[in-house]
Amino acid sequence: MNSKKRDFLISVSLVFTFTVLIILGINFALISFFGINKESFIYFTIVLIFLALIIFLSFTTSILKPLFQSDDNLQKKLKETIHELNIPVSTIKMNAQLLEKNISDEKSLNRLNRIKQASNNLLKLYEDMEYNIKKQIDKIEKQECFLDEIITDSIEKFEDIKENIIITSTLPHIRLLTDVNGFEKVIDNLLSNAIKYNCKKEPIVNISYEKNILSVFNKGEKIDTKNLFIIFDRYYQTDSSNHGFGIGLNIVKEFCDKNKITIKIDTTDKGNVFMLNLENILPNN
Repeated sequence: MNSKKRDFLISVSLVFTFTVLIILGINFALISFFGINKESFIYFTIVLIFLALIIFLSFTTSILKPLFQSDDNLQKKLKETIHELNIPVSTIKMNAQLLEKNISDEKSLNRLNRIKQASNNLLKLYEDMEYNIKKQIDKIEKQECFLDEIITDSIEKFEDIKENIIITSTLPHIRLLTDVNGFEKVIDNLLSNAIKYNCKKEPIVNISYEKNILSVFNKGEKIDTKNLFIIFDRYYQTDSSNHGFGIGLNIVKEFCDKNKITIKIDTTDKGNVFMLNLENILPNN
């Protein structure tokens, strides 16, 4: 237990004990002065409950105020630090692009490309950190986006690692109203999962949309029925030989639950289909 949690528990315990002692003293005084019967007991109880609540909240607010202020300052500093990280990363990226125009040597270009890739990775890490902090501290505002554009962008991210896997998508230009960053992570994780667990022979991933249902199909080994109950558990992996930490589908489930998106899995001998009902993030709904 860290010191802040310990201080919080000690403070609340002291306030609670102090409140109980005050209320017991007031209760004793009222009984001694007015006596007690069935009617007065009810009135005394109601008055004492409200009085106890007022006393507890008053003392709790004043005692815990420094702790809350400390958290507010930490959150503010964290936001500022994360924001400042964006400046040097953007500077590296911009200067790398300028240098690329004046370099023709292949070895130097390769080094420059590695710098660009590293800066892109840092920028992505910055965006992820900023999103996670906002998700924990602030309310994420919903924005309009288009399903086909998000899917296309996600497919492009995996262009270099999909190897011989054929990825097809038949999607309409459907408008969504959602946490765009979070929804992009859902699509990225579903697509990554579909690529990772595809079959070796004629691997295929197909993404389609029909009647509010977004389907992501991969021609992989059929998911065992017993695993369907735990596949969304954090750190679970169907095949531990694959790279990763087993948190991708947990992120998908967490987002879907929060945004009332029903997710189902259909398994056949031909492959597996993850189906998301997007009805609740369509603007008309």
